[in-house]
Amino acid sequence: MTVKRLDNVGIVVHDLGAAIVFFTELGLVLEGRMPIDGEWAGRVTGLHGQRVEIAMMRTPDGHGRIELSRFDAPAIVSDHRMAPVNALGYLRVMFAVEDIDGTLARLKGLGATVVDEVVDYAGIYRLCYIRGPEGILIGLAQQLGQQADREDPIAHSG
Repeated sequence: MTVKRLDNVGIVVHDLGAAIVFFTELGLVLEGRMPIDGEWAGRVTGLHGQRVEIAMMRTPDGHGRIELSRFDAPAIVSDHRMAPVNALGYLRVMFAVEDIDGTLARLKGLGATVVDEVVDYAGIYRLCYIRGPEGILIGLAQQLGQQADREDPIAHSG
């Protein structure tokens, strides 16, 4: 086996504080916030002279993390935040939630908007995409009925 686990997904934001508030309201826990710079960092990313502040957010189960990054240098070169769902490249992160309606109510107070609508998938899931802070695309999934009491069949399928 070559991969042991997925450690984190990185999201670059303009307003790190607002993104932390949003993901905290979603249910993630702030593990830490710190500046990253120095010659070693540029050798990893290819952005020599970078100055970035990161915040590591952890899911309540401890298995997933999001690394939020705000770059002070070099300047941002492109913006994919409002790309439609069929754009090439990394697009969104999906979170399993207990109560999609309650989650949406809390996040709407922080500016989140549903992309189109909440849908029922075969009585198994309620699903939607939302635009979060700065237009970041986020998926929400709530298992329904007896499926919610068992292991997630989609997450564990081959």
